[in-house]
Amino acid sequence: MPAVDVPQGALPRRVLVTGAAGFIGMHLSALLLDQGIEVLGMDNLNAYYDPALKAARLATLAGRNGFSFEKISIEDGAAVMAAFATFRPDVVVHLAAQAGVRYSLDAPRSYTQSNIEGFLSMIEAARQHPVRHFLYASSSSVYGSNAKVPFSEDDPVEHPLSLYAATKRANELMAETYAHLFALPMTGLRFFTVYGPWGRPDMAMWKFTDAILAGRAIEVYDEAGMSRDFTYIDDIVASILRLLPLAPQKDGLQSPHRILNIGNNRPERLADFVAAIESACGKMAIKQHMPRQPGDVLATYADIAKLHALTGFQPETSIQEGARKFADWLILHPQFRK
Repeated sequence: MPAVDVPQGALPRRVLVTGAAGFIGMHLSALLLDQGIEVLGMDNLNAYYDPALKAARLATLAGRNGFSFEKISIEDGAAVMAAFATFRPDVVVHLAAQAGVRYSLDAPRSYTQSNIEGFLSMIEAARQHPVRHFLYASSSSVYGSNAKVPFSEDDPVEHPLSLYAATKRANELMAETYAHLFALPMTGLRFFTVYGPWGRPDMAMWKFTDAILAGRAIEVYDEAGMSRDFTYIDDIVASILRLLPLAPQKDGLQSPHRILNIGNNRPERLADFVAAIESACGKMAIKQHMPRQPGDVLATYADIAKLHALTGFQPETSIQEGARKFADWLILHPQFRK
């Protein structure tokens, strides 16, 4: 993990991280602990993908000075409230959610339970036990069928293409309401296709790398048309760390709520993405070409001018470097391969 230049006096002392056994949550928790910040991790360790991977992520944090963990489902409002009352976080980074665009076609209620009911539990707890800053995960999926690129936070987002995207947009609207009514400082983080070591096995980087290493075919959806703003995990968590002390302020009628894109600011064509993985694996892919799937957007491309203006942050990791680091990690962890 690269060093992040943030004044130590500006950082909070206690941070609650939901989804701490998740991909971003584990990396963020480790970075916070590196800064001497006390971290309470929360996660329900559900079986959306292999719980053994989540347990292994937690094992990298267990025993570290300042880290504690509670197995809690965020839909359990009473348990969430009790955790806030006991830990008294200065800042919350809410990452727990039911993820995945395509899975939302098959299991829609899991999205309303986690992403709507769970989000309400979290912001209610933050209202009852006020925090200096509440940051939460949104998604580039909220841009839906938006044809304008790069995607700006000021663009209209009224046409989500999946229930997952709709729940994330609902989170942004709920956050705006609570920020307005209760002066709760909130920042929504629209992540753009995060990847890297310890990532999610349902995402393209993992699936393609694993298959290419094993000599299996990969399913490539709309290779000629699709592009994504792939963002390496170290860049994601470094930007979150920089944002922790930068809570938005109420300004006249403007509520203390902002939304920020966090992306690489450089979309990669799907063909180039596959080529980077092939190079990292030292093997060519066997491709099965498929049409675009329901809920998939054609392209994502983050305008990160607002993030840069606030923090001076610029992503550093190219897709070639990131693919190599991920392939190296997956080779060293055969227990997670098919």
